[in-house]
Amino acid sequence: MELEHVTPEEIERRSFEIITEELENSGVDISSFDERELNVVKRCIHTTADFDYINTMHFSKGAVDEMAGLISDGAVIVTDTNMALAGINKKELLRYGCEARCFMADPETAKEAARLKTTRASVSIRHAMKIEKPVIFVIGNAPTALITLREYYDRGEYEPAFIVGVPVGFVNVVQAKELILKTGIPCIINTGRKGGSNVAAAIVNAVLYSMREK
Repeated sequence: MELEHVTPEEIERRSFEIITEELENSGVDISSFDERELNVVKRCIHTTADFDYINTMHFSKGAVDEMAGLISDGAVIVTDTNMALAGINKKELLRYGCEARCFMADPETAKEAARLKTTRASVSIRHAMKIEKPVIFVIGNAPTALITLREYYDRGEYEPAFIVGVPVGFVNVVQAKELILKTGIPCIINTGRKGGSNVAAAIVNAVLYSMREK
């Protein structure tokens, strides 16, 4: 097996060429995705080296445009992990005056979660709901965050502007994603067990890069 000789600047470009070639040769039907959606899927594949994302990624109608519009209007992004927060391209966010936040490590979040005997993710969602701007929830780890959002939505007490729902794991992960898919909330969801903070950040970055290229 021979090594490819590429410069650091060429690595990402070459990676996406390989992803595109393999998708084209796989026989998988990609016609259900528009160009911007396909770019999001490709960035998830690039982040994970897992081509299964082409089969499991779900976009509500006009999802990428919807999310891009919210970012352009200065919506607040709230993540469920500091890892996802760290992975989002802050330089691109600054173009639009868009802020990204995470409440998970706040001492008050831990105290309230212990008092209520619930998860920090659930408490973080409640804190985020107090933000006066539209909120894009970016969930890569905690299914309880999605469950909490659905509970408040069902009671008519809160409606998220957008949800990126890609928690990873085994307990209530699949079910939590399905709960969001059954609402009318604009969303990008990866069905099944796969996902993670890295995938959540990759989705946000893919949308940001599509805005730059438009």
